[in-house]
Amino acid sequence: MGVKALGAFSGGLDGMVAAAVLREQGVEVELATFDSPFFSSEQGRFSAERLKLPWREIDYTEKIISLLKHAPSGYGKNRNPCIDCHTGMFRMLGKIAEEENFDVIFSGEVVGQRPMSQNIHSLRRVSRLSGFKDILLRPLSAKILKPTVPEIDGRINREKLLDINGRSRKRQIALAVHYGIDEYPNPAGGCVLTDENYCKRLKVLMLIPELFTAGNCRLIRHGRFFQITEDTIGLVGRDHSDNLRLVELAGINTVLEIDDIPAPTGVLLGDTAHIDSLYELIDRYTKKREINN
Repeated sequence: MGVKALGAFSGGLDGMVAAAVLREQGVEVELATFDSPFFSSEQGRFSAERLKLPWREIDYTEKIISLLKHAPSGYGKNRNPCIDCHTGMFRMLGKIAEEENFDVIFSGEVVGQRPMSQNIHSLRRVSRLSGFKDILLRPLSAKILKPTVPEIDGRINREKLLDINGRSRKRQIALAVHYGIDEYPNPAGGCVLTDENYCKRLKVLMLIPELFTAGNCRLIRHGRFFQITEDTIGLVGRDHSDNLRLVELAGINTVLEIDDIPAPTGVLLGDTAHIDSLYELIDRYTKKREINN
């Protein structure tokens, strides 16, 4: 039976190249993308299809919600608990590896690419805290890091791994050409917990325990955001697609739509006694029709 590797895969260029590097040496590669209110699995699914590799989605909602309340390793610039988040992901992958007989878990992380979560000390810390440091491989920077057990015993050929360091993507882009990877997303933070504006909204939501739910964390990504009272939030759509998303994600919250004139959709989170305040916000952003005499 061949060597099997399970990768944490967001769907970006680095992860695609890391998977290709392992596949090139005959490793049976499978990819897994984590999904939560703060990052989507959609790009991972799409990129795995481009690579023609098996893929699965893992729900990470419960874990990331708990880390928002308390992250032992702290947060980044905003509310991003990157070190503990990655630790939890690799712990999950490691347990799957044990259950399904994978030899290696891996990621597309590159030493020095991100100041908080991908400096060499953070990568080592995550490996140690995950409980699976012996099988956690970063193929793109493996030669800079200590060898894993599968490298030592020859299941993974360390000589065919890489020593990429820093923020430049030139080598990854060249490797993409080598591996025939002609479509990949531009580099961007896929996690809204790194977004300052979103985290300002999240901070308000977290101060209202009864409203701090996974569904509402998704919901407040859309619309204009207003704190009506200390325990009530109003959202007002910016355009048609925004209105549709607000309705789709509203859940048990109160939705307010005006039928007789073109107006944005509103959603009230909290006490319905403040519905009039939401009406006023909707009216503020309603384009008044001109009356022709």
